[in-house]
Amino acid sequence: MSTGEQINLTNQFLIAMPGMADDNFARSVVYMCEHNEKGALGLVINKPIDIKLKSLFEKVELSLDREELAEQPVYFGGPVQTERGFVLHETTGMNASPYTSTLVIPGGGLEMTTSKDVLEAMSNGAGPKRVLVTLGYSGWSAGQLEDELGRNGWLTVDADPAVIFDTPCEQRYDRALSLLGIDPRMLSTDAGHA
Repeated sequence: MSTGEQINLTNQFLIAMPGMADDNFARSVVYMCEHNEKGALGLVINKPIDIKLKSLFEKVELSLDREELAEQPVYFGGPVQTERGFVLHETTGMNASPYTSTLVIPGGGLEMTTSKDVLEAMSNGAGPKRVLVTLGYSGWSAGQLEDELGRNGWLTVDADPAVIFDTPCEQRYDRALSLLGIDPRMLSTDAGHA
């Protein structure tokens, strides 16, 4: 990559290469919500933690009566602000999001909301139908992600919402790799430079 060339990985998956030294990201798939000259923000979509959505809602004094969501796991979104919730969901279809703190992700048909009002809407039986809730996020400062890409830390591919919402968690890593036509057994843990 030549200097000054800005890549934009918004609405892409970052797929950890085998041998990823950081345990937070070993075998992880990160959905990139935002990437610009200031840095990057993404959510790990394949590392469930021992909390179900119903329990998370109870912690914030809300009920969750939607059966299809109650037993869904909460995910480890990354090592930054792990006490804070992030809701990745399909767009509402309206011109503007009805929630107060929402990042509309260009090109993906997805939004990421951090305000409690999205949980309140879900609690009332409304709100987005398909969601992935994380505690914490993955963040990179300006140039940090580009540096990791240059050292072969990650593969990138255009994101497919079906991997996030329709693929069982334990299959998301392999499914994301298959978007690149890669069989995970063919990946080496040795970084090579031609």
